[in-house]
This record gives sequence, C-alpha cells and structure tokens, in this order.
Amino acid sequence: MAGSLEDPLVSVAWLAERLHAPDLRMLDATWFPPGDKRDAKAGFAEAHIPGAQMFDIDRVSDLTTSLPHMAAPPEQFASRMQALGVGDGARVIVYDQHGLFSAARAWWQFRHMGFQEVFVLDGGLPAWIAAGCPTEDGPPRPTQPRHFTARRRADLVRTLDEMRRLVATRRPIVDARPPPRFRGEAPEPRPGLKRGHMPGALNLPYTELVTENGFMRSRDELQMVFKAAGVDIQPGVIATCGSGVSAALILLAMARLGVWNAALYDGSWAEWGSLEDTPVEAGA
Repeated sequence: MAGSLEDPLVSVAWLAERLHAPDLRMLDATWFPPGDKRDAKAGFAEAHIPGAQMFDIDRVSDLTTSLPHMAAPPEQFASRMQALGVGDGARVIVYDQHGLFSAARAWWQFRHMGFQEVFVLDGGLPAWIAAGCPTEDGPPRPTQPRHFTARRRADLVRTLDEMRRLVATRRPIVDARPPPRFRGEAPEPRPGLKRGHMPGALNLPYTELVTENGFMRSRDELQMVFKAAGVDIQPGVIATCGSGVSAALILLAMARLGVWNAALYDGSWAEWGSLEDTPVEAGA
C-alpha cells in the first residue's frame, strides 16, 4: 500500500490527498550529473510542490572528503534536516524534477540515518504537474527548526575496505551505470577515472528500472529486469554506480520487491576508479 512501509513509493493521488497533513514534509532532491548544465535550485524556484524544501545532495554530504556527495555523518545530517523543518515523527516525501532519479539517493540517505518514514513520489514533479496539481515558485517557505535524531545504519552502506574484501569473495555487486561505461567503452564523466567495472559485477542500468515518463516499473516488470541482468534479489546485494546516486534506484526497486536491507557502495566508481591498486575488468 503506497504510503506505508510495505512500499517505498507514493503516488501523486496519495500525496495530493494529504498535501496539508501537519506531519508531512516534502523535499525536492533534484541533482544533475556532471556535464548537465541544468540548475536544480533554479528549477525549484521556477516550480515546486507547495511547502517543499530543497534537499541539496551535494550539501547534505560529508564535506571533509574530495569524493562527491558522500553520506554525511549523523550530526551533520541531523543539523541539515533540522534546518529544513524535518523532525522526529515526520513523514518525508522526496521527489525530483527528473521524474524518478536522484530522489532515490535522498531516500537512501534518510534510511542510512535510521529514519524509516521516508517515501519517494513516483513520477516526481513532472507527474505532479501533469496531474494538474498546484505548484509554487520562488524560494522555499520559512520553516520552524525541529529536532531530528540520526542513528547511522552501517548495514546499508559499504566502504572501500569492505568492497576490496567483497570483490575478492565475489559477493553480488550490481552496477547501475550505462553499459558502455560498465564495459569500459566510454569515458567516465569525471576526469582521471579508469574505465571498466569491479571484478564480478553485474550491470543493471538504472534506466531499465524506470519508464520513459519517469515512473518506476511495476513489480512484475522489475522482477523480469533483475532476472534478465542475472541479479538474485536478496539482502546481500551491493549497489554501485558512478557516485552513489543512481545506485540508490536499484535499492529503491529492491525495496519495492520486499528486500529493504541491501547496501550501497557510497564511494562507487568515483572512488574505485580513481585508485591505482583497485582491480578492474572490462567488457560484458
């Protein structure tokens, strides 16, 4: 049922009926990959769901590392959420301006911080607008800071040292990057990275999980997509991608299929592909 812990997604109709619920918080978690000239904040100022705040994936991150938008430590995440008016007891709906892409990263960040009542708007802002639902423009409304408790869940994330061991033991690793990048045929958008993939990894491009109009595929379709990629849907899966954003879509899809505790390699290829001593494979 949408809006429960049985499903990580909520529909436009579900949100429209509850838009003014006092415990609901909407967050626009739009992020554009390297090379995309669009501006998430400009898009927010042009149109956003009434009452929404801007969840800046690059700012809600560990600012002590040069790696892109690594998960923020609990104290920093809690501080950012308090400033956005997100507190204990809230229900959080994250969405993005793509349809369904970077909102999954924010969903994972909340769950990584031990926050369970977080859901993704299926179809995102485009679906909201297409349904004739209201939007606001301009900056976000002023909000009242609220207390937010963050408790890091180490089981939902994997570090570089852990990935070195897991690659050696051929644990199930699923890479969400496009096939040409996975096979090493196309360069990475971030300069200086090796081409290819982690040994033994399977390729499941995130675009296979989402329809052309930005909705997640049905459960039956998702089952077929995972099967076609050779992925066994089980908690031991580790999702990876270029920088930990599209990999979260794999985890979102798995949660929709009942597996909530698969993990994300946060450093992803931005870390693995930058090191001289990490093993790499090329080809299919």
